[in-house]
Amino acid sequence: MLNVIALATSALLVSLPSEAQTGKGLSQTDVRKIDDITQTAMKAALAKDFATWAALFLEDAVVYPPNEPAVKGREAIRAWLEKFPPMTEFKLNNVYVEGCEDLAYVLGTYTMTIAPPGSPVPIKDSGKFVTVLRRQPDARWLVAVDMFSSDLPPPQPTPPRPCWTMGRSAT
Repeated sequence: MLNVIALATSALLVSLPSEAQTGKGLSQTDVRKIDDITQTAMKAALAKDFATWAALFLEDAVVYPPNEPAVKGREAIRAWLEKFPPMTEFKLNNVYVEGCEDLAYVLGTYTMTIAPPGSPVPIKDSGKFVTVLRRQPDARWLVAVDMFSSDLPPPQPTPPRPCWTMGRSAT
């Protein structure tokens, strides 16, 4: 019984945050600045203003898109954004913003509709994202890491076509 109590007490102590772990948190001003970045990204995406959108990232930022390799660096991110199919609708929702001193993260959701060239119908998607930001010496917040994924199931592969022909002999 004593071992169970000792184990429960040590688990409780480990789960309690220390002063160093809790830090000061973010000010309302910082949260507003981070929310403003989200609004700027949405507007830039819809306007196809890739320079403005890419400027929200650090020079050495990384984007982790689904089903693709990581995109590293502001210029590579801009080039990746420019290849993205045109968006007719794009909404980001910051669900949770937290941080300490010069580091913050956002947990959020997105919805978007893209119109790939040559596609007869637009494609709707919804999902979630995690963004890590760093406060700059001039008090701006810039994205260091961004990762997102769809909530929709992956598309099913097209079944292979049969490799036989009716009425023909294999010889």
